[in-house]
Amino acid sequence: MIVGTAGHVDHGKTSLVRALTGVDTDRLPEEKKRGISIELGYAYLPLETGEVLGFVDVPGHERFIHTMVSGASGINYGLIVVAADDGIMPQTREHVEILYLLGVKQGAVALTKIDRVNTDRVRIVERDITNLLAATFFETTPVFPVSSIAGTGIDALRTHLIAHSKHLATPQRAGRFRLAVDRVFTLDGVGTVVTGTVHSGSIKVGDRVVVTPGRKTRVGEVRVRSLHAQNQRVEHGVSGQRCALNLAGMSKDEIQRGDWIVDPAIALAVNRLDARVTMLAGEERSLKSGASMHFHLGSSHALTRVALLDRGQISAGESGWIQILLPEPLAAWHGDRFILRDASATRTIAGGQIVDPFAPSRYRSTPDRLSILAALEIENESRSLSALLSQSPLGVDFSRFLLIRNVANADTILNTLPVKRIQSEGQDFVFEAKYWDALKQRAVSALEVFHTTHPDEMGPDVSRLRRIAFPKLPDAIAHALVDDILAGGQVQRTGAWLHLPDHAIRLTDQEIALAERIRPLLFERAFDPPWVRDIAKTIGQPESVVRTLLAHLARRGEVFQVVRDLYYDDAAVQRLTAIAGELAEENGMVRAAEFRDRTGLGRKRAVQILEFFDRIGFTRRVRDIHAIRRRDLLSAMHDSEQHK
Repeated sequence: MIVGTAGHVDHGKTSLVRALTGVDTDRLPEEKKRGISIELGYAYLPLETGEVLGFVDVPGHERFIHTMVSGASGINYGLIVVAADDGIMPQTREHVEILYLLGVKQGAVALTKIDRVNTDRVRIVERDITNLLAATFFETTPVFPVSSIAGTGIDALRTHLIAHSKHLATPQRAGRFRLAVDRVFTLDGVGTVVTGTVHSGSIKVGDRVVVTPGRKTRVGEVRVRSLHAQNQRVEHGVSGQRCALNLAGMSKDEIQRGDWIVDPAIALAVNRLDARVTMLAGEERSLKSGASMHFHLGSSHALTRVALLDRGQISAGESGWIQILLPEPLAAWHGDRFILRDASATRTIAGGQIVDPFAPSRYRSTPDRLSILAALEIENESRSLSALLSQSPLGVDFSRFLLIRNVANADTILNTLPVKRIQSEGQDFVFEAKYWDALKQRAVSALEVFHTTHPDEMGPDVSRLRRIAFPKLPDAIAHALVDDILAGGQVQRTGAWLHLPDHAIRLTDQEIALAERIRPLLFERAFDPPWVRDIAKTIGQPESVVRTLLAHLARRGEVFQVVRDLYYDDAAVQRLTAIAGELAEENGMVRAAEFRDRTGLGRKRAVQILEFFDRIGFTRRVRDIHAIRRRDLLSAMHDSEQHK
């Protein structure tokens, strides 16, 4: 269990932690000099069971509220500290509100400095505390009158905390590892160490992690060299614990408070967040679009602007949808709790939970978008995905869903839902079966219209069909959809062209005879075929006639136009794709120079062929290289030619 203190400045939080644990959490010289906490302090109380009770001591001064929020994020038990001589003070109220907004639902009250007042004063302050906590999560919270100097009541409070830690199950949040960094330092002979609360998942020595958003980070994945959990050296840490990670190969200057240490699979950094926000009941001013706010999430803090999505303003006690516009990238996931304070950073006004960290900049307030947010807000992953699927004719990006929800095992969701899952070229989408069938029918209908309007063409290729029938569908998913239709026999492929089974382009007897004279010329110089003008000269026909015939043959899938007036026959293209595939097997990619050397062609022609491969979807250009995209594409085209 992690206990976080809360309360007004100089109400004895640090002295109380020292009395409970024997640890002085004020470690900075300025803290010693001024007698107040400025930074987060940490203390640990080993228990007889072998467990460790962790304490996070937060500053009470209003100037350090951002530090307090950083420490309070991730705790599961609040220790509200009120001095008997001062009683309820401004930061007492604000700290209680922050605990409430952060979802801390259990805690205790320590009524400190009772050695300075009489019994009547203690009773008065106890009554004030009861009134303050009424109608909050802490309504039934026990109050412990204590004196950290005399030791009065300390044993009773310590016993209560220990007993409660045995019954309060530390929240083991599933998902991949996330730790919110609240401190970074260097130890001689050890290296860079980061500390923070583990918000989800688990970590072990030797695991690879990344820093996100990592604005100062110059390296990628790093290894966890060693770790401590709850101030004990261990091999394994889990969510709900405070952990210290020794990161190999990273300097202190590359990490800062507000960063997250996470599993590489869930690293993200975003500039917009859609969230559900709730205004405090006592807030006098309404929240409106365009307002500047101090935004606190985990250990991060930023001055942001907000845009209201479902209403003109949000008043005291109300909740609504907002979009948070960040000045620079920040890491956040679905369900993360945050705090909003006014632009002058003098008071807390609201808090809430992140719903979608990939918030759109356009159409953010449409009924469809608000309906999607309502589905994403559902806590149960399976029910949330089901609600999304019911209103998503173009499917749901499942990889993004898993990322924002931090779900490590997709099967736990899919096993409960009757869905169609499509994984292709790094894309991962899920569809309701009826919507997948509707997309297939839309493709067939689009081909019917295409044949009517373009009777002299064999059909569109996959990319053109996608633009016609479902332009918003990712290209990789469109290819998978076409593959499904082809497998079902509703559509056939001739060369690169898709068409209905009964559609064909017929050649005249004269065209068939002319084609028989042209094919040997293409075959004879397979990798370097003659241009249209050279073919026309060789067979004694006008260029226009040869050009028209080759265009017809290309639409039938018998030849391929690499550039204008340059056609390759099917066998040559098959051999060239095989060479590209061999290079990709050897080097993981295809470079123009290597392809030129392997084929014996000039550089210009090699580049032209690779660009042709990009156009038909066999490869994808990434800067100056070409990655194999669909190895099966050309073989499928070849098979269709063989069996047409």
